[in-house]
Amino acid sequence: MKTYKYELSHQSNIIRLGNLLDDLHQVHVHVLKLQRRYYRLFCKYISAYSMNAHVAKLKKRTKPHWKQLPSQVVQDVVLRIDKGYQKFFQNIKDRQAGKTTKRIGKPHIKPRHKYNSMTFTQAGYKIDGNRIYIGCLQKWFTFWKHREWTGEIKTVTLKRDNVGDYYLILVCDKCEPTADLPKTGHRAGIDFGLKTFLTLSDGTQIKSPQFYKRSLKAIRSAHKALSRKHYLSHGWFKAKRHLCRVYKKIADQRRDWFFKLALRLVRKYDQIVIESLNLDAMKRLWGRKVSDIAFGEFALILDWTCDKYGKVLVKVGKWQPTTKSCHHCGHKNADLRLTDRHWTCEACHTHHDRDINAAINILQAGVPA
Repeated sequence: MKTYKYELSHQSNIIRLGNLLDDLHQVHVHVLKLQRRYYRLFCKYISAYSMNAHVAKLKKRTKPHWKQLPSQVVQDVVLRIDKGYQKFFQNIKDRQAGKTTKRIGKPHIKPRHKYNSMTFTQAGYKIDGNRIYIGCLQKWFTFWKHREWTGEIKTVTLKRDNVGDYYLILVCDKCEPTADLPKTGHRAGIDFGLKTFLTLSDGTQIKSPQFYKRSLKAIRSAHKALSRKHYLSHGWFKAKRHLCRVYKKIADQRRDWFFKLALRLVRKYDQIVIESLNLDAMKRLWGRKVSDIAFGEFALILDWTCDKYGKVLVKVGKWQPTTKSCHHCGHKNADLRLTDRHWTCEACHTHHDRDINAAINILQAGVPA
């Protein structure tokens, strides 16, 4: 299964998609309120099958305007809520059995301006070249077809981001596999750091551009403009879109750099070893910089890139002693502090760069010689 994402072009009839999302939001609100009221009266939960039958009756009685909505999209609204309740109930059982301590809340009613997607499964749409036809609206919408998709389309999702741009997301099955990259015979361990984003076991060091830090002036200006507006007024929504546009640019820049960096590493190395880190604890210690560097997002992109091109990614446990141990003799330097960037092993007298030594230890732990 593969997912393809295309941006819809800015066109005069794009507002019709927003109106359709607002109508689906009414279904979302009605279903959740009915679930709450039914549980309050009978202490029971309505299944997705019963709820779909109830919505079908409402179309004939009190909600005739819902007949214009795509039936499969309405069923998907009910299915989303049902999945949320199933996860909520399963989490209660797992916590009672001692399997987890994580809490998952029950589904909540989304505000209208935060209900941003709808999914077609088998009918209600038609795609021709770089255009998609929505049957209930009887309108064609053009999207930027920057690449061809392969396989059989299973679901079609129209999604709106916080800026107000719309995207077409295709989930395809039986796709053509991507050709593997040629083998190079090289392997590398990667150490993550705050001063240097990535340090490789062969001595290569890669610094992070820190896109968030570079955009702090624009972020502060956009936040000040938003705080001066009256909440939920026309100016407030306009300022909010501007703020979202600033954050979107930062996220796009970071993601683009991550994909290019991951592809560069995958082309050079056949086996890549990284360390699993407790990023939440690191955020509590070093705050915004950890979020700006976003090592967790890069690890996901690197894993996906390795899987796509036939390379191997190995993850070493976060409790593996990689920083204070000498990669040459294994001696542990218990007195090593965070400010010590270079140190000499007391046992074998080998001089170490802190990050390069950790990267070599990560490589040895993930791919033993």
